[in-house]
Amino acid sequence: MHDPAVLRSMHRARFQADPAIFVAPGRVNLIGEHTDYAEGFVMPAAINFATLAAISPRSDGKIVLYSENYGEEKTFDASALPPKGSQHWSDYPLGVAHILAGEGHKLPGCSVSLWGDVPLGSGLSSSAALEVASALAFLSLMDASYPGPVLARLCQRAENEYVGANCGIMDQFISANGQENHALLLDCRDLSYKLAPIPDHVALVIANTMVKHSVSGGDYPTRRRESEAACAVIASHRSGVPFLRDATLEDLEKWGHEMEPKSYLRAKHVISENLRTVAACDALLRGDMKELGRLMGEAHVSYSRDFEGSCVEADTMVALAQDLPGLIGARLTGGGFGGCTINLVEQAEAAAFAEALGARYAAQTGIVPEIHICHASAGAHRLE
Repeated sequence: MHDPAVLRSMHRARFQADPAIFVAPGRVNLIGEHTDYAEGFVMPAAINFATLAAISPRSDGKIVLYSENYGEEKTFDASALPPKGSQHWSDYPLGVAHILAGEGHKLPGCSVSLWGDVPLGSGLSSSAALEVASALAFLSLMDASYPGPVLARLCQRAENEYVGANCGIMDQFISANGQENHALLLDCRDLSYKLAPIPDHVALVIANTMVKHSVSGGDYPTRRRESEAACAVIASHRSGVPFLRDATLEDLEKWGHEMEPKSYLRAKHVISENLRTVAACDALLRGDMKELGRLMGEAHVSYSRDFEGSCVEADTMVALAQDLPGLIGARLTGGGFGGCTINLVEQAEAAAFAEALGARYAAQTGIVPEIHICHASAGAHRLE
């Protein structure tokens, strides 16, 4: 995470005001991909990559947003926000402001400085971190607050309704509700969750393939439509199946022949992934790292072959990790079609593992990856 003292100094220099500073982390998903919008289970952890938002009030009724990452400042009228996004970085904080206004909040004029180190397009949820940090910042000026699960839902709406990305709830939820040194098993139906401690001897090694993806691009919504089409077939035979969360592998065996082949495979992934995710949490709670690693391996194969959500580079990264000392489990994480792999590695081997994996990947693909040794961090909060 960037140094908040540096951001405070930058904000003072730009806006001649002393800001309050809020932080929201990115996340890595240990297991459970494309199950969230099927009201299923996911198991992410917040990480020590984050977005910082510095905010101070203004008296002119303007919302002035400055992004240090983009080196760009944008100004808006607080009482007349644009009605929808424009495919610009400012859509994410503006979307949050728009949703809060719809909830009856009157956002005053403010200056906001944004600075983050969550890699863009990596599958580590830079957008959710930006939304959640912005939400806490805006709410602070309105002397308002929401419980973490409610805050997450509001930020998800900002991305769905304003930005136009049809994401599930996971990214915003873990950014708002994460806990240091823990993974979080989330039931995306009712937003109930349980925390599972990550042992001290386990490191999160995140390997960026350097292939970028976009949740609002074509592949993600196509996979979602295919999954929902499969659910509709099952629901036509069996009541009480509004989402693939409610379907079983037996349902798929009975009625899969009525589905388009791609829809069948997407459903196979989602249904089996829900089962794996719950089992993975149980394994983590009892400290069975071998079983957790096995489930992660199965999850990657399903994601790659059945969901077709991987890519050559990600499959290569996972394959190259398999015989390196210290590996517990490896798989592609996030929305897919590029981004990062998550590798659970014995802490004592993490540095050597990261170096070896990076060298292998560069030699095979010609791409120099970014590899980070991370830990599970706390969810969004104000920095004193």
